Amino acid sequence: MNRPVPPPTRFAEAEEINPYQILIDLHNHATGHPFPPTRNDALAELALAAAAVSWWARWQPAMIHAALRAGADLADISAATGLDIGEVVRRWQQWAEVQTSVVVAGHRLLDPDEVRTIRVRIAAEVDL
Repeated sequence: MNRPVPPPTRFAEAEEINPYQILIDLHNHATGHPFPPTRNDALAELALAAAAVSWWARWQPAMIHAALRAGADLADISAATGLDIGEVVRRWQQWAEVQTSVVVAGHRLLDPDEVRTIRVRIAAEVDL
């Protein structure tokens, strides 16, 4: 008989979980614990939520890039993320700068020409 594993109560433990599983665990935990929550219930919800936010903060710029590559405009990305256009651009630029500067096995993680092409599109959209 398999016993369910108790949810993590520390960020470091929660961060080790697959990001999609974190979302499922957070949902299941938030909808399945008693009210008022116990100390461990409250700590588990905090740990799972913090891990989800941390993951999302790292993942979002890559998805902004994917949307830009797919032809989405800044207004659509802004609406999809709930961020203003300036913040969308700032997050993407910061991410793209890192990705174009990292070289693995002689290749950049992101093609600088692709980034330049997207920057031209962005500049046209925001009238830079």
